[in-house]
Amino acid sequence: MAFEIVVIGTSLGGLSALKILLGNLPADFLVPIAIVQHRHKESNNTLQELLQEYTSLPIREVEDKDEILPGHIYLAPADYHLLVEPGHFALSTDEPVSYARPSIDVLFESAADVYSQQVIGVILTGANQDGMQGLKKIKSLGGLTIVQEPATAESEVMPEAAISAVAVDWILTLSNIASQMVKLCHSSRK
Repeated sequence: MAFEIVVIGTSLGGLSALKILLGNLPADFLVPIAIVQHRHKESNNTLQELLQEYTSLPIREVEDKDEILPGHIYLAPADYHLLVEPGHFALSTDEPVSYARPSIDVLFESAADVYSQQVIGVILTGANQDGMQGLKKIKSLGGLTIVQEPATAESEVMPEAAISAVAVDWILTLSNIASQMVKLCHSSRK
């Protein structure tokens, strides 16, 4: 069974975590990756530029109705929820969830609704509980769940909340998350 999407959620400490994770992915990693990184609503596209230095995979900030393409990394724009729909993304300005817009839960739950067991959900460092409900939904619909080892996170709150709420499949360091994603996604393509 092939995975359709990897969804990643992170908050405090996320930039340095994403640099390591994305930097450890090979150039032939084909499963699309969608990322919610909590950030200020006034923030510009420097996140995309900063992360692009660490990976050869193309990174872009999502625009409404963007097609989901293999081998691409997608960032939720500041102050918009990012939702997965069949074959494309949608953006929404609905109320914040867990005080956040973009919300990790919104991304994860919409991905689970569309692709159920073909989703890999990843929670990284962060200082709130966002992502916990979304990860729970991915797991309940048969998707796979990975959480950053809390001791290695800049902020343990988000990984610990996810681990307390979900029987996660793997609890790993950042570089091991990347290699686990590669293992899962390459074996599913064969």
